[in-house]
Amino acid sequence: MLVYILKRILLMVPTLLGALTITFVVMQFVPGGPVEQIMAEAQASQRGGGEGGGGGYKAGRDIDKKQLEELKKMYGFDKPAHVRYFEMLASYARFDLGKSFLQNKEVWQLIKEKLPVSISLGLWSFLIAYSISIPLGITKAVREGSRFDTVTTLFVLLGYAIPGFVLGLLLIVLFAGGTYYDWFPLRGLTSDNWEELSWPARIADYFWHLALPLTCLVIGSFATLTMLTKNTFVEEIRKQYVLVARAKGLSQERVLYKHIFRNALIPLVTGFPAAVVGAFFTGALLIETLFSLDGLGLLAYESVVRRDYPVVLGSLYLFTLIALVVKLVADLLYVVVDPRVQFASVAK
Repeated sequence: MLVYILKRILLMVPTLLGALTITFVVMQFVPGGPVEQIMAEAQASQRGGGEGGGGGYKAGRDIDKKQLEELKKMYGFDKPAHVRYFEMLASYARFDLGKSFLQNKEVWQLIKEKLPVSISLGLWSFLIAYSISIPLGITKAVREGSRFDTVTTLFVLLGYAIPGFVLGLLLIVLFAGGTYYDWFPLRGLTSDNWEELSWPARIADYFWHLALPLTCLVIGSFATLTMLTKNTFVEEIRKQYVLVARAKGLSQERVLYKHIFRNALIPLVTGFPAAVVGAFFTGALLIETLFSLDGLGLLAYESVVRRDYPVVLGSLYLFTLIALVVKLVADLLYVVVDPRVQFASVAK
């Protein structure tokens, strides 16, 4: 297994390089970079504030050229693309993600500032979805075809069919001062007087702010995970080894949790890395926008729109690395779930 782990770690390097290289190359051909945007704003202000004339236009052009050279030097665009590429790789090898062009802050600092929102949304939506979906999916599989299975399937599919942002708009209209009730806040993770509250009141205030965003996030993932759990358990229940176990006189609970559960858990473990990375780190742009939560989703979107390349590449590097590590951990969990999995043969 050690050889397999070492090989997987070595394979992370070309994967990271591939993701960074493709993104870096694409950025070289995207129009409207940070320098161009700043120059366009400067030219617009000059046209709006000065009077036109032949000599003034020529002088303005000379100033633009000087400004352009200074801006390129400040942002590092005076160097060839391949030099900037290798400098970027050298910095990332030291876990130096660089500095934002537009916000004049370290990328690490920006990510740390946005993490509380994304972790709050990701952690609780992940825990709530898994704690409800897996027991519900198992119950639906055991009672397949019953009225309970039919009714819950209708609700699950209804939740899956409603987009999160549409549900968010509905909740705002109904419960956040839109038209009917004003029960929940619409901005931030905590109230302005949060520091003055007692700890029980702080916890209540925190979840009061998260109630509506979490509802929107949980509905979609809850529906998908519930049906995945049900279908996986139904498939295992119909297999031969379950019939043999029941023929030996084993109880329903022992057959379900001793034999079926371990085998049915493998597909859930397969999707675990994507669920972790998606829930904790990628953010939810529309939900954050609807409820005025400044998280990683908004950071990534604004960085792409405004061509803040250090933030785009730094975030990509960090999240790709986290995804690869979590994927390796999930593969190793296969051994815990199913001891028949042997990595020694895979590593050869």
